[in-house]
Amino acid sequence: MTTILTACSFTISSMTRIYWMLLLSACFFGQSSGQDAEFSVVLRGGKVVDGTGNTWFYGDIAVKGDRIVALGYVSRSADIEIDAKGLVISPGFIDMHSHSDWSLFEDGNAQSKIRQGVTTEVLGEGASGGPNKNAAPTKKIKVDGQSKTISSLADYFVALEASTSSVNVASYVGINNLWQSVMGNSFDRPSRQQLDEMKLLLEEAMQDGAFGLSAQVMTPPGSLATTDDLVDLCQIVKKYHGVYSTHIRNEGTGVFDSVSEAISVGERADVPVDVIHLKIADEQFWGKMRGVIELFEVARARGINVQANVYPYTRGNNNLSSIIPPWAHEGGNVRLLERLKEATTREKMKSEIENGIPGWYNHYTAVGKDWSRMLISEEGPYRGMTMDVVIKEKSKNKNPTPDPVDVLFDVLHEQGGSVSTVYAHHEERDMNLAMVQPWCSIGSDGSALTTSGPLSSGNPHPRNFGTFPRVLGRYVRELKILRLEDAIRKMTSLNAAKIGIQDRGLLRPGFYADITVFDPLKVNDLATYTEPLQYNEGIQYVIVNGKLVLNAGEHTGVRSGRVLRKPLAK
Repeated sequence: MTTILTACSFTISSMTRIYWMLLLSACFFGQSSGQDAEFSVVLRGGKVVDGTGNTWFYGDIAVKGDRIVALGYVSRSADIEIDAKGLVISPGFIDMHSHSDWSLFEDGNAQSKIRQGVTTEVLGEGASGGPNKNAAPTKKIKVDGQSKTISSLADYFVALEASTSSVNVASYVGINNLWQSVMGNSFDRPSRQQLDEMKLLLEEAMQDGAFGLSAQVMTPPGSLATTDDLVDLCQIVKKYHGVYSTHIRNEGTGVFDSVSEAISVGERADVPVDVIHLKIADEQFWGKMRGVIELFEVARARGINVQANVYPYTRGNNNLSSIIPPWAHEGGNVRLLERLKEATTREKMKSEIENGIPGWYNHYTAVGKDWSRMLISEEGPYRGMTMDVVIKEKSKNKNPTPDPVDVLFDVLHEQGGSVSTVYAHHEERDMNLAMVQPWCSIGSDGSALTTSGPLSSGNPHPRNFGTFPRVLGRYVRELKILRLEDAIRKMTSLNAAKIGIQDRGLLRPGFYADITVFDPLKVNDLATYTEPLQYNEGIQYVIVNGKLVLNAGEHTGVRSGRVLRKPLAK
């Protein structure tokens, strides 16, 4: 096997100039000691960006089996030779925040992710593949025509391995699963015994390979957990050296308190924290990101490992039902639908929607009560329409003209209580400031979709198709707010380091061969809010565990992805 010195990762301040040059020579021009070495794949003459944040260099990369075995100058031939001149060779992108948990069972080719250069997806935000036990609804899926019951995260992983996927998959355990497995749809406070039951389920999931706990605490059931509950649960996360990943309670006018809560959980439980899609999602607080960043910096200066991720868009995707006050969701969808038809309940909800509830993040007020800033992404009669248009259509020939909030209630009831919606609730200035912070990485908050077939329904958020090329095209090449090397670090090694993936995210001999190759002059997203079903351009080759999955921009059909289980501490 070819072996190469990897001095490229050393810092120049720690050695003399002569020593540095000698080490660089060894790294770039080292040769195999075994003259009979043959490689599976060799990428030749590309601009290598290794994922560390270090400056790029021209070089070759050799792959044998599922590993990178040479980096620098490679003279030997390979089964597959790729001319990478004019292209950038980088580690495969790690999507820190993905929702492909179930779409991968529908199409394991993970088209919209592979075509973005994504080789690993981190799943389980709020809700994960398991556990689904006791009071939680039973989860069944079909794999190769056979029905499988998913009771635990281990069951989910085994089913995904049987189904096969083009991308690697890592997962958190979601707080929703823990809470509903014990509490069902009740909003009652859990007893000490019930919290202990959640901790047992969490421990089981960590032993199954979860990388930590993900808590979506903006909406029920995650929002029912108090700060003390989260600290209590994170004692189990600490035991297994995991991460606390959180969708904070309030990304609008409560963003400072909510970030502070996340920091408090990390400090009290002594666990790393990653804040999901950091943003200021209420126009009343736009321009205050500098203050939010200060919270992170002060905490980090105290030794608290708190970080964040962002997606490169100023609109988020949630549900019209998120405009309904939290208490109205108790009892699940059946009770919500009943409340949407009760006259007195509608009046109460209407008042709270218009005037707010202390501590509640209200999408309606966050967008300035502007219905035109809500775009329906759900498949159905309102697909691709903004809510102001829906309200106008539903109000035609009605006298008196109905209250727009009543129309909201009617649409939700008509559509079964759920209508996926894109909200225009944050701004570029704040997002850019967050994105450039050294502790802020990239995650799409999207799913692996397709431009045709069952996974092309609705009018989905363009982030499902364009997140990573958009960072490279718009924010690196066009706006120049990120160096190429820094952007790639945010999409590779930073995400790997956050959750503890130790052998991916860098281009180094001995690491798994997850590699993305793109044209830096062409890479760009094409998906838009009104025409989202478009793959990007510029991503040329993607290798997952040594296998060529994207070849000259075309998916090869290879499913070489693996389930990445967090190793148990020895």
